[in-house]
Amino acid sequence: MEINSQEKDRMWLNETFLTSEEAAAFLGISKQALLSLAKRHKIPFCKKGKMTLFHRIDLELRREKQTALRDKYRPYDK
Repeated sequence: MEINSQEKDRMWLNETFLTSEEAAAFLGISKQALLSLAKRHKIPFCKKGKMTLFHRIDLELRREKQTALRDKYRPYDK
């Protein structure tokens, strides 16, 4: 079965970008906390209409940084 170029583009977008709900789940934080980070320019984002999109690579970097910060400031949570 051959996939047309529009379907390839759609698959690439789904793999590369996450909605705010998906990004919050990916980071393990609330949607409000995620949008607060975006508003304070801690996580890059783009808006398309009413939808806020986050790049997966930026979220992976934030998750690594977030883990290091949790280890530093919450050593008792381990």
